[in-house]
Amino acid sequence: MAIATSMLGIRKRLLPLTLSLLAVGCTAVAAQATQPQPTQAADSSGASSRQNALAMHLRTVGAVFYGAWWCPQCTHQKEMFGAAALELLPYVECDKDDTGRKRCEQAQVRAYPTWVLKGERRTGVLSLEELAIWSGYNDR
Repeated sequence: MAIATSMLGIRKRLLPLTLSLLAVGCTAVAAQATQPQPTQAADSSGASSRQNALAMHLRTVGAVFYGAWWCPQCTHQKEMFGAAALELLPYVECDKDDTGRKRCEQAQVRAYPTWVLKGERRTGVLSLEELAIWSGYNDR
């Protein structure tokens, strides 16, 4: 009983501290969200010209992005490019039809998302910067 009483006392003392830390964290996130973010010229879909150009470059150099419609990481990877660039991405859907399944099987895709470029394979969500460096994209 004494242990339970002392634990209750500790919890009562920690509650205000915990709530204060949560408030500080929320304030920091809100402050960060209100700071101006660097932007690039965007088209009507919200995709920047750099996102579109990178997607076209990846297609041109022969990169392939394998994914599945139900994969949250694949969805995140696509969202990084913006709506207009989605049409430009060299994307293969691995789980909607037999053609896609066969392509992914032939490419020995074992995880989503998987990127393949010039015989090199990378799995997981890659940042646009990582993709640009890996593929040799230079927009300057």
